[in-house]
Amino acid sequence: MAAVMSASGPVCPAEKPLARRLSSLVARPEGPATGPLVTVPPKHLMSPNDAHETALTMEMARPNLDNTSPGTSTPSTPFESTVTGSYAFAFDIDGVLIRGGKPIPEAIEAMKVLNGQNEYGIKVPYILVTNGGGKTETERCLDLSEQLGIEVSPGQFICGHTPMRDMAKRYGTVLVVGGEGEKCRHVAEGYGFRDVVTPGDIIKHNKDTTPFRKLNAQEYAHSRARNFNEVDIEAIFVFADSRDWAGDQQIILDLLMSKNGRLGTRSKTFDEGPPLFFSHNDILWSASHELTRIGMGALRASLDAMFKAVTGKDLQTTAYGKPQIGTFEYATRLLKQWRKDTHGIDSAPETVYFVGDTPESDIRGTNEYNDSPLSANTWYSILVRTGVFQEGTKPSFTPKATVDNVLEAVRHGMKREFKRTMTANSTMLKSSLDTAVLE
Repeated sequence: MAAVMSASGPVCPAEKPLARRLSSLVARPEGPATGPLVTVPPKHLMSPNDAHETALTMEMARPNLDNTSPGTSTPSTPFESTVTGSYAFAFDIDGVLIRGGKPIPEAIEAMKVLNGQNEYGIKVPYILVTNGGGKTETERCLDLSEQLGIEVSPGQFICGHTPMRDMAKRYGTVLVVGGEGEKCRHVAEGYGFRDVVTPGDIIKHNKDTTPFRKLNAQEYAHSRARNFNEVDIEAIFVFADSRDWAGDQQIILDLLMSKNGRLGTRSKTFDEGPPLFFSHNDILWSASHELTRIGMGALRASLDAMFKAVTGKDLQTTAYGKPQIGTFEYATRLLKQWRKDTHGIDSAPETVYFVGDTPESDIRGTNEYNDSPLSANTWYSILVRTGVFQEGTKPSFTPKATVDNVLEAVRHGMKREFKRTMTANSTMLKSSLDTAVLE
């Protein structure tokens, strides 16, 4: 292990702890009882692959960022790293790496290139920034590690609802909407929300709440019984796409028009209800169907229109995810913490290449964050043709580069960085020679 110098002499790099290794084929992680978690494809359960270092060090940086693990702290000396700290990639998932639950062929090769199989002989760090949700970050990582055949950690994964964890201390009883079964309730409870209600709980209390939706036997069994005549719901969070637009919208509207979040009441001014938060605002997304499908942004637009029609007022809501600046700021903070841990540099990588397929969220968000005073580094937008954006159309927001697929995006960014490094080295060499001549 190489030593680094300090004012008091040589200091050895901090030791990386052993990771817990979780595969879709095992019920419990292999390895130590506590510590950072890395999800792995089944064939790599017992032996780390090229993606291990990036996955592990991102996972170790995340608790320091979120302040969710009091026992974790930034090492006094950086870890020994084989991954470059000067630039990084951030990827959308649906339409970039995955489509319809299957990997886009070039995505597997792109991951190999980032993890060292390239002509430059380097590894490049990367994170995953998706508006998708409805599962825990660990569940999403299990899916992705098996699909792409690489190690992935929850620390690399930013879902649309990931930044919502910061709201857990602010609100007590909350309604969480969307997703399959009880998954979003479990996600919210994992974030620290203390009292999580679902639409199923409300329908179980009063079956007439939604005239055209009845709970099946499994939904009824999983929904929690309580007396909502004595409960004030303080906030509404749409964590994932609704599986029942009519029922979910009825319940959300009832709360928005209530007095202080008490079901069965009606405000005279229609401005006493709880705040409404969406994990993202994508109207369209790329699924397995040959045409794009409507998403959470369409639900938000529908609620806006209904609230206006019923109350005559504009609905005030808050959205997370892309293109909201907060998501990119959160990603920058994560990369900054990772670079501090691994390279001892208290700033984010100089350039982050964001690869996305949706101009209205991926490209818009990247460009607007890059141009905002909040950004201390460069965010460089790359649009791919494997998802929402289709050749022959003009993107509503202009990327820095447009390429066919994610592999071309990775090669574009790495080639650009190599040229910048060569130019900088040439300039430094010329400056040194000029100085020598003068002396």
